[in-house]
Amino acid sequence: MDTAALVGSSWIFILAFAAVLGDAFLPFIPSGTLVIAAALKTADLDGAPVLLALGVAAASFAGDLMLLRLARRSAPWVQARLDRRPQWAGATSRVQQALETRAGRTVIVARFVPAGRTVLDLAMGRSDNPHRFVRWSAVAALVWAAYIVTLGWLNSHWFNTAWLGFAVSCAAATAVSASIARLVRRQRRAAATV
Repeated sequence: MDTAALVGSSWIFILAFAAVLGDAFLPFIPSGTLVIAAALKTADLDGAPVLLALGVAAASFAGDLMLLRLARRSAPWVQARLDRRPQWAGATSRVQQALETRAGRTVIVARFVPAGRTVLDLAMGRSDNPHRFVRWSAVAALVWAAYIVTLGWLNSHWFNTAWLGFAVSCAAATAVSASIARLVRRQRRAAATV
């Protein structure tokens, strides 16, 4: 492993970790984009993609735990905020129902849906026993981190220019998120008609 190059690239790692940690609270932070940029920048360093994926998974899981704790401690405040935003309150209720029947799938899928992680953590924080979902949150963090780092790493090797690899990676990640969100909406509509 080229330690000097890895240390020189540490700023992009730190930026990616901070973005992933923060997007639990602020879902508009482009954490996936920053992780892809970090994967592209360090793709040729031996072991860097694995370190990046593990760090991103740890940051993602830590963000979930922090938001879960905040939601538990601030339940009245969170409820007041949700009451002012009916679509968030409805989404949180739907996620709570899904957690009761399909906990693992719900937690993993929410990681790939825009703002799904935030809604999920708020729903988990409002549940009677949020700690039973924590292990699924760790699994979801690992799955998402492996997916997004691998996407950037593969495109860094498929394309000979960094900007093209970045553009294709971001487009692919957006397409996957949009497809999963569309599938979730379709299933919700189908369940409502039944």
